[in-house]
Amino acid sequence: MADDFCLSIKDTLIAKAPKKSPLVLRMIVLTIAMVCGLYICSFCIKQISTRTNVGFSNFQVIEKPCEAPNMELWEKVYVHYPKPKTFSRDECECNPVRYFAILSTQRSGSGWFETLLNSHTNISSNGEIFSVKFRRSNISTIVETLDKIYNLDWLTSASKNECTAAVGLKWMLNQAEILARYKPTVNLTLLIPNLRQVEEMVAKALEYFKSTRHIILYYEDIIKNRSKLIEVQDFLKVPQMDLKSRQVKIHKGSLSQRVENWDDIEKALKGTPYESFLHEDYKI
Repeated sequence: MADDFCLSIKDTLIAKAPKKSPLVLRMIVLTIAMVCGLYICSFCIKQISTRTNVGFSNFQVIEKPCEAPNMELWEKVYVHYPKPKTFSRDECECNPVRYFAILSTQRSGSGWFETLLNSHTNISSNGEIFSVKFRRSNISTIVETLDKIYNLDWLTSASKNECTAAVGLKWMLNQAEILARYKPTVNLTLLIPNLRQVEEMVAKALEYFKSTRHIILYYEDIIKNRSKLIEVQDFLKVPQMDLKSRQVKIHKGSLSQRVENWDDIEKALKGTPYESFLHEDYKI
């Protein structure tokens, strides 16, 4: 019976699971720790990456606006800082630019006046841009043309290498073509009505632009008083220069020599508000 008991004990001992080696257990624990560590590290990296991306996606560069130098508050609405697409203004970027338009009629000396403006190193006047019919065909082409001009992307002989301080164009109040004759015969029946029509057109233009900052110039004033050009430069806020023009007057001599029926015109205008026109001969 003792033998049976011993056999039973042996059998029982044999039936127990063998005791595992401490080294194996350590390897298992180490493996589990490494797997958990990699998971935690990967999760942290994803969190950092997400936060970094969100931070950069919301980051916005704000350019410091240019400060208008020595300028009254009311003047600031008239200055602009163009950003041309065709070139970089670089050192001129913070130089303020003023926009202007010359409103005139034919044969009023506006072309000569414009050449005087363009003799200034900081002024660009681009002439009768809208004399080309396509550019004034609809509001879209007009706005597109004006955007190019005032954004300094309209490159012509009037463009300057120096920092532009004033840029503009010339707009004729009456864009109709005029047939120039050497010695025209003036229609006396239409003479005074036509003069009145021009007066009314100018008056309407002045009324329309009365709320816009402007300066009124007469051909006679520029001829007789050269200081008027200083007033123009002050109006455009550009450095004062001696403005000159290479334009040469085509017709020379008195008006009486240029018109076929001058005697009849004298009679028609005498005693009218337009009589002074008979005596206005100017030399450039």
